[in-house]
Amino acid sequence: MSHRIYLLPVWLRLWHWTNAVLMIVLAITGASLHFAGSGPLLVPFSLAARIHDIAGVALVATYGFFVVANILSGNWWQYVPKPPGVLGRCWRQAVYYGWGIFKGDPHPYPPTVEANFNALQAIVYWLIMYAVVPVVVVTGLVFLYPQFAPAKMFGVDGLLPVAFLHYIAGSVVILFMLAHIYLGTTGVRVTSLFKMMITGWHEE
Repeated sequence: MSHRIYLLPVWLRLWHWTNAVLMIVLAITGASLHFAGSGPLLVPFSLAARIHDIAGVALVATYGFFVVANILSGNWWQYVPKPPGVLGRCWRQAVYYGWGIFKGDPHPYPPTVEANFNALQAIVYWLIMYAVVPVVVVTGLVFLYPQFAPAKMFGVDGLLPVAFLHYIAGSVVILFMLAHIYLGTTGVRVTSLFKMMITGWHEE
């Protein structure tokens, strides 16, 4: 009989799925905008531009909600790797993901109420949510309101470095999403972790 613990509150699950939908929409429309003129588009350019702007504004709102809710609920603590031995635990977790998981080894650091994330997850999630996503949000807002962009930056048009940062940060988020989806299949059953994000209950 499996053991269950309640890890994810309703607000976090609702935010997660809303954020996932917005990220997928932004990725598809962003690719259509970025590669316009290179061949058939996933979404027509003018429609992609409108949808991208709307989804971008929605992302700003949901990200603001995420930050405030994390502070008020104390959930921000889950994104802080717990000492001691953080580097050693990160290495052990990386070895598990890269090798041990394929041999059926037990998870070295299963989730608990006190620590939903293992040390490696905590570091990666913190970097994504508090370093990379803010870059996507800020650079996206500059594109939405280009009058606030500097006329020149590093000797080139002020929007060019902004565009570069937006593209790089967006690409990092997409790569994270793909890895996130893959790791979502590594629970007790292939669907266990996806089910947890719906019900809030983690199965061991």
